[in-house]
Amino acid sequence: MFDAPLLLRDENRPASDGAVFERCNPVTGAVATRAAAATLDDVATALSAAAAAFPVWSECGPTERRSRLLAAADLLEQRVDLFVETMLAETGATAGWARFNVSLGADMLREAAASTTQIGGQIIPSDRPGTTAFAVRQPVGVVLAIAPWNAPVILGVRSVAMPLACGNTVILKASEICPRTHRLIGEVLRDAGLGDGIVNVIMSAPADAGRIVEALIASPIVRRVNFTGSTRVGRIVAEVAARHLTPALLELGGKAPFLVLDDADLDEAVKAAAFGAFFNQGQICMSTERIVVDEAVADAFTEKLARKAATLVSGDPAKGTAPLGALVGFDAVERIDALVKDAVAKGGRILAGGRTAGTLMDATVIDHVTPAMRLYSEESFGPVAAIVRVRGVEEAIRVANDTEYGLSSAVFGRDVGRAMAVARRIEAGMCHINGPTVHDEAQMPFGGVKASGYGRFGGAAAINEFTELRWITVASEPGHYPI
Repeated sequence: MFDAPLLLRDENRPASDGAVFERCNPVTGAVATRAAAATLDDVATALSAAAAAFPVWSECGPTERRSRLLAAADLLEQRVDLFVETMLAETGATAGWARFNVSLGADMLREAAASTTQIGGQIIPSDRPGTTAFAVRQPVGVVLAIAPWNAPVILGVRSVAMPLACGNTVILKASEICPRTHRLIGEVLRDAGLGDGIVNVIMSAPADAGRIVEALIASPIVRRVNFTGSTRVGRIVAEVAARHLTPALLELGGKAPFLVLDDADLDEAVKAAAFGAFFNQGQICMSTERIVVDEAVADAFTEKLARKAATLVSGDPAKGTAPLGALVGFDAVERIDALVKDAVAKGGRILAGGRTAGTLMDATVIDHVTPAMRLYSEESFGPVAAIVRVRGVEEAIRVANDTEYGLSSAVFGRDVGRAMAVARRIEAGMCHINGPTVHDEAQMPFGGVKASGYGRFGGAAAINEFTELRWITVASEPGHYPI
């Protein structure tokens, strides 16, 4: 069992009232982590620490910020085994997924480090004689980062890396499902020498999460919020942030369509679809949820995908003998199982999988999915691929856009020009031609549209999110005024 105290002013601290909560291993049921359950007094301490650290960190030169973030990236990689052990215990992830999390998390820190000298501005011509006008980007202050459990290192690091590179200080609100994994990120940044109070980590008991988050957002000390998680919770965060006029960046749920056109390379499409639908048990915001297949190739494609899916069985990630690990909890299994049963009752056909044992679920393929089924529109967030058969490109585009979500998407076709034309018409923040829906790189503008949120993580887009654009003028001649 792990312990996870709060991280405030670079110190390990219990909750002010000594309260704790427990996170259990989703496979064994044993207590994985006992974490401090923050109180409103602890929230006040975190806010005070981050505010006090901001003047020092914001004035720290870009080279020094870069050096410390690069040190953090190296340290993160050095502690990979600790992250693997913790992720397996808290979330049921496979070792491969945990190691990938650490690798991409380190990339994100290095990309953020490289961005410290890219926070620029411009000179704007002024109509006022003798006046030089500048547009400059400056750090905003304290950033509240709220990260989820499903890709805890990737998304935890992403939530803090660019805010820090831009000169802001951060409060990381850890997920109740992986409190120690997120706290380890704070430890890495602290031990890399960022400085006292620059990164603070708070966790809360599940029942208190809403109250704690609302108190953080409501504080005038918090100048930006970034949240990655479900659309349901994202709406609440957005509403609270709007009430306090605090800008928010939201990366929410998805129902990613994967279009297989009539000229697609089916073998390549099957590989990408299986990866996108079943990697990390389908518990990725970009996971392939709907495979929209032209009926001209549907039979051949589904046969190949079913054969591939049959090899993707789940098992205890601690044993490392199966390609898929566990779902995050029994409630996830019950929710996904209900979607599968509803689809079958309404005419869907299971081509592979469907088996569950505790929190383990094999890769599942369901053919002939229609809008009458819940699986057509509801995010499964599990290892389930729903196949929707269509006639031609126009119907494929219509079905792809027939969702409230708009995060990731993919199009497979040998005629790249036609595939590009299709990609432009898909209502999603990201589209990958002849590639999987699950794809992330630290330097790319990552984010969605519609109910998948707004704002962008990554690269220059993230600099715009976590800095304030200011207009400054310098007059070099005497002024002339009408009064």
